[in-house]
Order: sequence, then C-alpha cells, then structure tokens
Amino acid sequence: MDFNLRQYGIEVANILRNGERSVLYESAIRLEQGSAISSTGALMCYSGKRTGRSPKDKRIVRHKKSEMNIDWGAVNFEMDEHTFMVNRERAIDYFNTRNHLYVVDAFAGWDPKYRLKIRIICTRAYHALFMENMLIMPSLEELASFGEPDYVVFNGGSFPANSFTTTMTSKTSIGLSLERKEMVILGTEYAGEMKKGIFSIMNYLMPLENVLPMHCSANVGESGDVTVLFGLSGTGKTTLSADPKRKLIGDDEHCWTDDGVFNIEGGCYAKAIDLSEEHEPDIFRAIRYGTVLENVVFDPQTRIVDYTDTSITQNTRASYPIGFIENTQIPCLAGHPNHIIFLTCDAFGVLPPVARLTPEQASYHFISGYTAKVAGTEMGVQEPSATFSACFGAAFMMWHPNEYAKLLATKMKEHNTQAWLVNTGWIGGDYGTGTRIKLKYTRGILDAIHRGDFEGVPNHVEENFGLSIPTTCPGVPSEILIPENTWSDKARFRKIKDKLVQLFIDNFAKFESKVSPEIRGAGPKKH
Repeated sequence: MDFNLRQYGIEVANILRNGERSVLYESAIRLEQGSAISSTGALMCYSGKRTGRSPKDKRIVRHKKSEMNIDWGAVNFEMDEHTFMVNRERAIDYFNTRNHLYVVDAFAGWDPKYRLKIRIICTRAYHALFMENMLIMPSLEELASFGEPDYVVFNGGSFPANSFTTTMTSKTSIGLSLERKEMVILGTEYAGEMKKGIFSIMNYLMPLENVLPMHCSANVGESGDVTVLFGLSGTGKTTLSADPKRKLIGDDEHCWTDDGVFNIEGGCYAKAIDLSEEHEPDIFRAIRYGTVLENVVFDPQTRIVDYTDTSITQNTRASYPIGFIENTQIPCLAGHPNHIIFLTCDAFGVLPPVARLTPEQASYHFISGYTAKVAGTEMGVQEPSATFSACFGAAFMMWHPNEYAKLLATKMKEHNTQAWLVNTGWIGGDYGTGTRIKLKYTRGILDAIHRGDFEGVPNHVEENFGLSIPTTCPGVPSEILIPENTWSDKARFRKIKDKLVQLFIDNFAKFESKVSPEIRGAGPKKH
C-alpha cells in the first residue's frame, strides 16, 4: 500500500518507513557528512553544533485544556498556538524541499494498556536509526494495522527556527502541543531531543491515569523482586542497574502502574565518555552493528573509537536496542518494586553509604533530587557543588514535583515498598581529602538490600538528616558506614555537614507551600 504524508501537507514521494538498518547505514554514509562505520560495526554520526539538549528552547503550547496541570516556570516555558503553527509550517516547508524523508512508526511503553503510537518524521537516516533503537519497533502485522499515531514528531532540526518569531530565544526550538499531539523540532540535530520529548509527553499523560512516570533504571531478580534506581548523571545509575545477578528492565525511563513497572523505551542511550570493556563490559559489547555512536572521535585509518577524546563534546553517546544487553528482561516489564534506591554522589562526604528511608523521607529526597558534582577551575582548585533536580529529572517533569511525589508515596504504601538512600560519592572527607567509595562496596550494599541482610541489624540514627543507618553490612567495612567516624577532622565534618543541610533547606523552600507538613518535617534540620 502506498504510504504518504499528505495529511500533514508533506508532498515528498520518496519516503522510507521503518527502514532496515542496512539501508539507513547506506543512506547515512552516502548523504550525511562525517558519518562512518566504527571498527565494531556501529554507525558514527555527528549532531552538528548542538551536542546536547537545549532546555531553554523547549516550549509547551499554553492551552485552556491543559494549562492548569502544567508547572509553568524555569523548566516548562510557554508558547502560544500561533507561534507553534509558524514553526510547524516552517518544518513542513523544509520537508517539502527534500528529495526523501524517513518515517519511524513505533511504540512508547511496553505495557499495551498504556503504550503510545509514535510517528517520527525526519530528514536524517541517523535520526531514524536512533529512534528505531529507542522506541519499541512493531512487528510487520502491527505495522500493517498501525493506523493513525497518537503523537507526531516533526523533526526539521537541520533547518533553523526564525529567531524573530514571538517567544523564540534562538534559532533552536523544541515545541510541544499537547492538544494537537504534535512536537516540532527546529535548529538542533541532537537526537536526544526526540527521546526526551516523548518522555515529557509520558510525564504529562501518565499521572492522568494514576500512573507514575519515573526517570530511573530498573532490574529484576530471579525471584521476581524488582528494584528501581533513581540518580542524576554521575551517580552510577546505569552501571549499578547492570547487575550480573539480575535482569535489566531498562536504564532510563519507566512507569509504575497498578500492575507493576514497565520500560517506556525499546533501547538504551548510554554515555560513552571514558567507556572501557573493563569497567562497563555490557555497554562496551553492545556497541556493534545497529548501534548509533554520537559525536565520538575515531582513528581515520582503523575506525577505532577513542572514548577518552572529548574534543567534540563530553556528551558522547551510544544508542542501541535493549536486546544488545545480554541479561535483559524482554518484554521489559515486571511487578511492583520491592525497593526504591535514590543514588547520590555526595562529594561533600557527609551522607552515609546506605540509609533506610521512611515514606516521608523518601518523598522529601525524591522532590529534592540531590547529588554533588566536582567543578574544576583553571587554577586547579576543585570543590564540590550541589545539584538539585526535582524527581531526579526536573527537565522533563510537566506537573508540579509534588504531584509525582504524592503518586510515589501512595504506590509505596500500597505495595509495601522500601526506599533507601545510597551514596556513591566520598567517604573519609570531602573531595580532595577523602576518597570515593569503592564500587565493590556499593555493589555489596545493593546485594545486602536485595538479600534482606539489613533486617534486624542495629541502626544508628543520624541527628541532622534523621537517617537510619545500618551499622553492619556483609563485605563492607563497618567503620565506613557512619560518615563522621571516617573523618579525622571532626570539626571540619560538622562545618561541611552544616553547609549541606543549609543547601537542602534553601533548595526545598520553593516546594514547601505545596507539600504536606509530614514531608516538610522529613528534611534535614539545623542544630
């Protein structure tokens, strides 16, 4: 049957729909500057000037049907309907200048009850292959009966927005209309905008159905026990969820329904900076034929990638189908979480390697979304800086964070889910004086959680954060479990701790008016 896009005003006749990998490889190599095949068979592509997301250029159409649900402000900027339609027409006019287009018709969400039919329209083979990796591809039978999509992404990213258009801040624009069920991308060829745009859509739609969308990884044990891991960049979320003793459900985006958890995506989008077979063997081995490598540097003769070279960007990435990871749960869904783990890399060296959280503390830390990064200066002076991202993914949350926190608390209570805070950062001092906790100790802590080793173990209750810290853990030195004991300079510990407590209090101030007194009271207190 002839496939066309005339219902959108697109007259291009040459359309490749759900193209085979080999055809997309050929198109990228032939038509897209700089594309090449790596020594392991991955397709290497460049995203142009934009090598990461452009959060300041993301806009949502303000409409009377949805405006009361959206948390407008520093994350969710507004756009009027007229501007959206100007950008939409600009993308379609650009499409109509092309000799050929690519279409990906596929699903977001492994649970058939909640999955969305997504249509991607784009001009680059790289973008098509990327989304074939990241979405759940339909069978031939499902494609034949696909019908009209639930949401359409018009990716005209190779063509700029008009910066004189109302509310435009640059030549880049990512516009979303929930009422038209359309997304328009202009002025950025970074493929991650498509992936995160669909996640934002799910973040809006799912709470309307009492489903919690989560920016997290998830895995499942042999007995069917499920663990969900939240954590910002650099906390170890991807590394720790790839557990040889457990099956990976997904590495980034999930939903928690009345039946359990499901992965939104059909693939993984892993950071490739400093990637090595020794430290991340599963990801390293997944980079083969069918994988898209973004913005990496490679030897022009051997085509061997230098994962340590960040001359293009530090945000080098690999996109591959989840089936490229050996120990995977497919279909990517499972039961209700037994454990929720909030990962933080605390470079201040204050938070314990593991602590049990009450439901109220879980809500507080979920809304806070804390980690600490190490920022270097030209003079070589380095000190930690705190990062807070609500719900561990503020950039994609459409509702007020408290709406997600309430859903989390309700589901945890219904299913007797235990929450834990796990610090993968510094012990024995802050950055520069202490050391980062060994990965084997963090893995030992997760193993202890999964085996139930902390049940009945004496706990130390920390005075400021009120954290309940287990005093013993198999395979982990007991002396490192209580942070203050590992610091030689106790006065400095208390000073740094007071600083971190104040950072938490200052950050949470903007949420206080919309959260319950119980959650407000679960945060750290000054003494």
